[in-house]
Amino acid sequence: MTPGDTAGSRDAASAEDEARRLDETDPLPTLRGEFLVPPAPGGSHPEAAYFAGNSLGLQPRSVAGLLREELEDWARLAVEGHTRARRPWVDYHELLREPAARLVGALPHEVVAMNSLTVNLHLMMATFYRPAGDRTRIVIEDSAFPSDSYAVASQAVHHGLDPARTVVRLRPRPGEEHLRTEDVLRFLEREGPTVALLMLGGVNYLTGQLMDMPAITQAGRAAGAAVGWDLAHAAGNVPLRLHDWDVDFAAWCSYKYLNGGPGAVAGCFVHERHVRDASLPRLAGWWGTDPSVRFRMEPQIAPPASADAWQLSNPPILALAPVLASLRIFDRVGMDALRARSGRLTGYLASRLAAVRGAETITPADPAARGSQLSLRVTDAGGLVRRLAERHGVVADAREPDVIRLAPVPLYCTFHDCHRAAEALADLAPGAA
Repeated sequence: MTPGDTAGSRDAASAEDEARRLDETDPLPTLRGEFLVPPAPGGSHPEAAYFAGNSLGLQPRSVAGLLREELEDWARLAVEGHTRARRPWVDYHELLREPAARLVGALPHEVVAMNSLTVNLHLMMATFYRPAGDRTRIVIEDSAFPSDSYAVASQAVHHGLDPARTVVRLRPRPGEEHLRTEDVLRFLEREGPTVALLMLGGVNYLTGQLMDMPAITQAGRAAGAAVGWDLAHAAGNVPLRLHDWDVDFAAWCSYKYLNGGPGAVAGCFVHERHVRDASLPRLAGWWGTDPSVRFRMEPQIAPPASADAWQLSNPPILALAPVLASLRIFDRVGMDALRARSGRLTGYLASRLAAVRGAETITPADPAARGSQLSLRVTDAGGLVRRLAERHGVVADAREPDVIRLAPVPLYCTFHDCHRAAEALADLAPGAA
């Protein structure tokens, strides 16, 4: 071993000790013990350092018990479980309403757990995208998740419009990675009379940029557009105040930061000024009629004055149970406390990654402009992610061709996890010595 190796080993040990000290003294200790953390790939550590919670969250330990109870009630009661189960199925989704409302800063009657994210976006656009005259355009960000791009393009076609002319994709300035809020506001001020719908991602899936949702919502509504948000990477990641921000609608998935399981039932928000308007056009189904008259089986729908009016079918109980388990954790801890811990974890990881050669961080440096995610531009992103897992037990994900994403989720990630990730990247990144 050379003298340099000795110094390097000493530095790494000192950094590890510091990470462990931060874990021991953090104001909000990790809730890692409440989740099932997979073993490290390759057997390098007992547990993975899991940074892919922005793709699929870990399973809460309480999920198995809730699912077992539903299966037992199904076996014991069969159809009677709709009214006699421990948590009666006929109104099971009501159990999620208030914790979901607190999670996104809404009134309880403004939220509903239903469907999947893109289905909910289509249901919202069926109501709120009403092109007329010169006001036909849909505005998204250029780096929107592909499903959003496909959804808005198909909505344009559905209305007999050309997506190439109808869908506007806002791009960062040349040489920059992120949309500037002032550029979005300037566009809306200039082009507002042509915009029917503004629908951006609250946190960009690729760069991790947190958009200024209050300012952009205010500008969009002032321009006369309907304003909706895709909160796939924001719900459970950053505090939200959808009601106070005067958002028209929003939708989110529950399998990322919300730990609801693969393909989990999603959530939807509709502002109360809309839920009381029965004249709004909407696609309808049985579960969107008022529960007090639902079982009269009448041909005319009687929508309730709540987001439930956008429901189509009775909810899948076995899929809702994991979401309920996770929402209970969020409700107990609170988003403000999680946001503070997220800032400490992400800030620590960012400071460690700054010294890694060959990896350029493209997530905003300002902690107020990002959530629990750091995106790095590297060569051979997919290969690097595989090597991180196999050699160091660090689980991240790649977005081809050249971005890897690490999400230090505050519920279960630790400072020691961040230390492991930084050491692994220093060892494996393309610019490593």
